[in-house]
Amino acid sequence: MHPAYSVILFTTSSGAGYGLLFWLSLAHVLGAQPVTGWSFFAGLFIALGLITLGLLSSTFHLGRPERAWRALSQWRSSWLSREGVVAVATYVPAGLLLLLALFGVTGWLSLPLAVLSAVGAVATVWCTGMIYGSLRTIREWHQPMVPWIYLANAAASGAVLLALLHAFSGREVHWVSLLALVALVVAGALKVLYWRRIDADQGAYTAEMALGLEGVKRQLEPPHSRPNYVMREMGYDVARKHAETLRRSVLVWGFAVPGVMLAFQALTGGLGPVLMPIVVLAAAGGLVVERWLFFAEASHVSMLYYGAKRA
Repeated sequence: MHPAYSVILFTTSSGAGYGLLFWLSLAHVLGAQPVTGWSFFAGLFIALGLITLGLLSSTFHLGRPERAWRALSQWRSSWLSREGVVAVATYVPAGLLLLLALFGVTGWLSLPLAVLSAVGAVATVWCTGMIYGSLRTIREWHQPMVPWIYLANAAASGAVLLALLHAFSGREVHWVSLLALVALVVAGALKVLYWRRIDADQGAYTAEMALGLEGVKRQLEPPHSRPNYVMREMGYDVARKHAETLRRSVLVWGFAVPGVMLAFQALTGGLGPVLMPIVVLAAAGGLVVERWLFFAEASHVSMLYYGAKRA
């Protein structure tokens, strides 16, 4: 599949925002993050900013962005519509929680708002993963692990941002750094298992099944005399050697380098303001490459009509 940069920005930015919103809300429910204080407000502001940036960027992938609101009407059958509905609904408790933090209002109301924000964050990211996981026409996406990988990446990137906030606010960084480290390890392990699974999966569909002809060895003529939309969008292919190089870069820069720095900070608690910006940049870069590969390595079943042997 041809990687759409607007969708890459959408999934990475909103995923990090929802991850940060989840951890902030959970910390508040557990009593570790009070409403008062600039760090809680700053965290919510950054989370909602990333979410909004991601959702806005997703509309640029549409032919008519002004009609994006119509996607909300198909929530009974479409994971894309469910994602939009849940995302909009999550703004309500998260926005009210932001206002409470802005004005320093304390009381019982912040707890249910935090619970609803955390649940909404998880539900939205799950719907995002299921948009791709439900597509049977793309074997690399139609995997049970896909929505869990989206959740793990969101949790890891959100935890890294939370550790950054703690480092600059002077709050305790040991446990937050350890949390981010564990989240990165889980996300990295799931990604490695996913790559192994799609590499071993040769595809359930063949050119013979698509053409309805037995014993087909190869097509004598291509279906079209020049490249068309299907060939450009669905037939994008990344060379195996390049894919392997990019996979290693994801593991190194997206997981290993941030993990080592977080482990150092969890043990020593020092150099947080110096290390954490590097951790965030490395994790962000690795996540963008990981998401680009997620699209670039996907093979659509329609390519069986254009010379592919299996899909």
